[in-house]
Amino acid sequence: MEIRITETTCPKAKPADESKLGFGKIFTDHMFMMDYSEDCGWHDARIVPYGNLSIDPASSVLHYGTEIFEGLKAYRCKDGIRLFRPTENIKRMNNSAERLCLPALDEEFALKAMKTLVELDKDWVPHSEGTSLYLRPFMIGTDPYLGVHAVSKATFIIILSPVGAYYAEGLNPVKIAIEDQDVRAVRGGTGYAKCGGNYAASLRAGVKAEKKGYTQVLWLDGVERKYVEEVGSMNVMFKIDGKIVTPALTGSVLPGITRKSCIELLKSQGYTVEERLVSAEELFRAAESGKLEEAWGTGTAAVISPIGKLSFKDSEYLINDGKIGDTTQKLYDEITAIQWGKAQDKFGWSVKVCD
Repeated sequence: MEIRITETTCPKAKPADESKLGFGKIFTDHMFMMDYSEDCGWHDARIVPYGNLSIDPASSVLHYGTEIFEGLKAYRCKDGIRLFRPTENIKRMNNSAERLCLPALDEEFALKAMKTLVELDKDWVPHSEGTSLYLRPFMIGTDPYLGVHAVSKATFIIILSPVGAYYAEGLNPVKIAIEDQDVRAVRGGTGYAKCGGNYAASLRAGVKAEKKGYTQVLWLDGVERKYVEEVGSMNVMFKIDGKIVTPALTGSVLPGITRKSCIELLKSQGYTVEERLVSAEELFRAAESGKLEEAWGTGTAAVISPIGKLSFKDSEYLINDGKIGDTTQKLYDEITAIQWGKAQDKFGWSVKVCD
């Protein structure tokens, strides 16, 4: 399938000060769109000027949440612009699509769409240290009638946003509150899918934590309320008595691509990495005994985010004196060095887009 390109006749002014990009507030000149129907499959692939969408008020996405999305980044490297592990995002998106009864994407064509759009808007890829171009692919159900049913019409869209640091704190350790009332997901649900409903379900607890001075919520499992699962926008890892421990992918945890990259990198360096159930009680005991050496979140937006303090009900647990740990810092340095083309990519994670 060819991609039809209609370039904008009114290009936007690009940010003059890249230190003020923020995250997800500025968008480039163009977006990719493609439609699906049961009769035609995926068709009408096009890149058009960034603008508002027109959908039927009865579209299933508006009433039944038939929506999935992804997030990945393009980096300006010395040898050109590169994407970080885009095929992993496409595979995960197809897993999400299967769970929500949305149509699957052809992996090769989806990658072609990403690369074509990024190349067209390559001047929007920022130059400053720590910045990147964020890609937000998403898919919505557009069936124009009411009724709970599998999707027969859909639209796949990609938008781009030049971004700086996800957290205003930068790489400084954040404070995380363990939520003991609301749950994000349960096994058998949509926890492993990247869909909007999971994030909407997290908002109430997030607001409550923010009012108390915490950056995000660490979720417990939805059945026993005992095992930690993930942070609102990140997977989570702990260094306990020299070993790296991260919650297992039990079906209610998003299989993060940065998480996967960290595990592969750590194992290649000789670390013991355990993917298993991790109870909040185990963390508290480890913190009290001094065996909880480090904790950090992993995700596309923040890459690595050190955790300096955990809160649960009326108790607070300081981690590594509230400072970033050596392993956390090393992970951040090594992954971002690969992303920005400053270190050899021994894993073949980066995909060249253009010069």
